[in-house]
Amino acid sequence: MKLFLRLAFFFGCWLTLPAHAAVRLPQLISDGMVLQRGVPLNIWGWADANEQIILTFNKKTYRINSGADGEWKVIFPAMKAGGPYTMDIRASNQITLKDILIGDVWFCSGQSNMVLPMERVKERYPDDIALAKNSQIRNFSITTESDVTKEHQDVLPANWSAATPENVLNFGAATWFFANQLYKKYHVPIGIINSSVGGTPIQAWISTNGLKNITPYNSRVLQTNTRAFQDSILKDQQAAKNKPPAIHNDKGLSEATKWYDPAYIPKSWHQFWLPGYWTDQGIRDLNGVVWFRKEADLPASAANQTAKLLLGRILDADETYVNGKLVGSISYQYPPRRYNIPDGLLKTGKNIIVVRVTNFSGKGGFVPDKPFYLTVGNDTIDLKGSWQYKVGEVFTPEPSANAIPVFSAQNEPAGLFNTIVAPVIQYPVKGILWYQGETNAEAPANYGQLLTALIADWRNKWHLGNLPFIYAQLPNFNDVQYSPAESKWAELREQQLKTLAVPNTRMIVIIDLGEWNDIHPLNKKDVGTRFFLAAQNTAYGDKTTVYSGPIFSSAKVLGDQIELSFNHTGSGLTAKGEDELGEFAIAGIDKKFVWAKAVIKNGKVIIHIDKIQKPTYIRYAWADNPKGANLYNKEGLPASPFEVKLTE
Repeated sequence: MKLFLRLAFFFGCWLTLPAHAAVRLPQLISDGMVLQRGVPLNIWGWADANEQIILTFNKKTYRINSGADGEWKVIFPAMKAGGPYTMDIRASNQITLKDILIGDVWFCSGQSNMVLPMERVKERYPDDIALAKNSQIRNFSITTESDVTKEHQDVLPANWSAATPENVLNFGAATWFFANQLYKKYHVPIGIINSSVGGTPIQAWISTNGLKNITPYNSRVLQTNTRAFQDSILKDQQAAKNKPPAIHNDKGLSEATKWYDPAYIPKSWHQFWLPGYWTDQGIRDLNGVVWFRKEADLPASAANQTAKLLLGRILDADETYVNGKLVGSISYQYPPRRYNIPDGLLKTGKNIIVVRVTNFSGKGGFVPDKPFYLTVGNDTIDLKGSWQYKVGEVFTPEPSANAIPVFSAQNEPAGLFNTIVAPVIQYPVKGILWYQGETNAEAPANYGQLLTALIADWRNKWHLGNLPFIYAQLPNFNDVQYSPAESKWAELREQQLKTLAVPNTRMIVIIDLGEWNDIHPLNKKDVGTRFFLAAQNTAYGDKTTVYSGPIFSSAKVLGDQIELSFNHTGSGLTAKGEDELGEFAIAGIDKKFVWAKAVIKNGKVIIHIDKIQKPTYIRYAWADNPKGANLYNKEGLPASPFEVKLTE
């Protein structure tokens, strides 16, 4: 009994002793990290208050005590490229970090086109993926998190990943091609930190302080930080949870024999030409479920062959069946549909492909100019052409009065800066890549102000001077218009162009790398190359590199002609693929634009003004998708779109 009491007393005292908080590190400071060469390096973390931390790295030992808040930081002197190194950190516990490299680190941020992975473009670049074997190139992808109330100290769990054919599938495609070319040129380790979130506006990426002078975002930040606002959001979220679920009745799933079942006998189905949207083929303004069906006859050689089904892009969601078996499904419109068919599922003769498409808004159907085919072994069966369709369900519109407002912190001012930028700013970088703007294209007027604020904000936070900041102008997208017209995408490109006034910035022009039918164009290799050229010129000081296409400089009226001068002409201007230039338009004071004849002469662009008595405005490539824009330099880089008002 006495022994029991003594043990109880001992353990009771032990339990009341202050617990030692093991030293912790941010997610970025981990095995396989790449640290920035040539600048002082920060290594930081958390421990008990006033705890001694002993850190050993590159044959040097550092001793430091954590502060009263438990935070600590060690600053290493600048180092040359090299590695791998090991780092030991000791306090009440010990952490050993392995395989550390010193090289160049790039912070890459923006929307989905910055983070779109190599996996999405693997059919386009199979050889590049197979050759992606380079332990000197590493990627750290930050998991999405958002918060409007405070800046976070760390990001969600993640890790550094070295380039292999398997790992590279998760690298951002544009950033991989950028990093790979950097390594080939400079032969130093390259680290990519990818902090990007699809469908987000630029104001979400700027800090509260960075927005303090920009209306209306400054007042919105103050509003979202009030207790009353946060309580209202919680109330709305609870109301959304309590809202009774919509009752769906898809006939294709509710009938005794499901419409995807091979035993189902189709009745009263209609013809549909695939690809295409059902609004254009007899189904008007339908949000709901439409089933599509096609029979494919296969030869005996198809049996037991490896097979894959490609169905381009579908608006919005799909479940796809082959011979009654679900082979794949995707719940939103953007990813390409590429479904592997299990061995043995295909058979000689008739095979049935059924696609259940659910559309929530806008046009539903199959996006044109995408791949639609079945591969069986070495054979390819084209699936474009005649299919059958039948409507399974029509969604009942909900009265707008009953709609519950949706709050998304990742779309609010500072909502992403707080969570996936702020925790990174102590980590030194070589420069910044930025690819964003699609979400702001509906309201482009203040984009230049916001982009300028973001650049200043991030440079101020990193404390590394005028960090090289390289950004992508919006690509071509949407339907081609064959007459001069207004364009919000062009307005935003103009805002991006004007931001070049900010020192040590570079803009890559990619109006020839987009796709009219896909906001996520697949040509990310050329995007990466243009980022690389701009980085050579600014971050690496190679001023001989031609990194930009022609940028408008000045205009001079000479009788019945206007002479335009350009910077960044490289070894000369050229009209790519044509004798004359396209997409030049002029207007009088009324801004009613007409096409103008334009040619290259003596290193200038000459515009003939016979159609306008007194020209006041000039535009080039002013459209969402300026397909005829063909002003390039001889190095193959396109001119930026622009609008200019002529002076008297």
